[in-house]
Amino acid sequence: MIYLDHNATTPLDPRVLEAMLPYLTTLYGNPSSLYRLGRIARSAIDTAREQIASLIDANPANIIFTSGGTEANNLALANAGNQNLWISAIEHPSVFEFAESLPQPLSRLAVNPAGLIDLQKFAAEPIQSGDFVSIMLANNETGAIQPIAEIASQLANRGITFHTDAVQALGKIPVSFKQLGVQMMSLSSHKIYGPKACGALVVSDEIRLQARQRGGEQEHRLRAGTENIAAIVGFGKAAELAQQALSERNQKILALKTELEQQLLSLPNLVIFSEHSPRLPNTVQFAVEGLSGEMLLMQLDQKSIAVSSGSACASGSEAISPVLAAMSIKPSLAKAAIRVSLGKDNTEQDIHQFVSILKTLLR
Repeated sequence: MIYLDHNATTPLDPRVLEAMLPYLTTLYGNPSSLYRLGRIARSAIDTAREQIASLIDANPANIIFTSGGTEANNLALANAGNQNLWISAIEHPSVFEFAESLPQPLSRLAVNPAGLIDLQKFAAEPIQSGDFVSIMLANNETGAIQPIAEIASQLANRGITFHTDAVQALGKIPVSFKQLGVQMMSLSSHKIYGPKACGALVVSDEIRLQARQRGGEQEHRLRAGTENIAAIVGFGKAAELAQQALSERNQKILALKTELEQQLLSLPNLVIFSEHSPRLPNTVQFAVEGLSGEMLLMQLDQKSIAVSSGSACASGSEAISPVLAAMSIKPSLAKAAIRVSLGKDNTEQDIHQFVSILKTLLR
């Protein structure tokens, strides 16, 4: 199979699995225990915290481990208090669905047809002291990268909490928690060749979170329950490998994306969404009007090619992508959307074979 859906998940790196295995077998101690097996487990968690902090330029103490990006986003928004909540119109369902469940006023921040927040329009929004703002760093469908540092600069010193979902950006572009200027950031392991069901919320020192899960001392009393040590170790190892290979992976994948887009744009009536926006080096979402994206996905699957028609967390929905709707993409084109997201092990041969098969299906 040619796997071209790395924004949905990535394969577990064998080196990550190797790091995890002892904590699934012989090093099975509870990290809250004081004897040697427990101390080994606690040390492994501390090491993983340091590895992740190094990747994102943060303090290890600011990292709270969660079950994944969804829980991290939920935990962040659950601490919005009773003030107004502002989210971009292109957020992941784990942000917008949770935000809609909260009792406080909710406002959606518009994006332009390129999929980006307009900084001038954002500056005119009536965001007040005490409000909570959540804008993703990179979109999971189009790959568009938001000007988070510039937005944070506008919000600075106004008593506003700013959260960013950096799940898709992590390991693909340089991410600095300190330089972005946000107060909270969500991360996920399985997007960077780590295990599923492990993530983190990064929280700056000035934020005092309220626990949503009680019954123990774990994670600064913010997330009670015995830690998933093997997964946390895997996340840490994946972060270490991502930091070591970030530049090399970026260059290789960007070259593949450039080749892919050149070949795609030779096809008649094909549109690449957010084509001229700053984007992740691995993501291309495109459409040919009049086609069904879901049907094309299944036809490609029959040819042993895995792609997506949008967000994996929203697959099966008959509605068009909320992201493309927010970008004012007409429904007939949005329904034809296909997302290709490249990974570190893809090759130029994968690109040529994908485009060749795509051409036969579009005839």
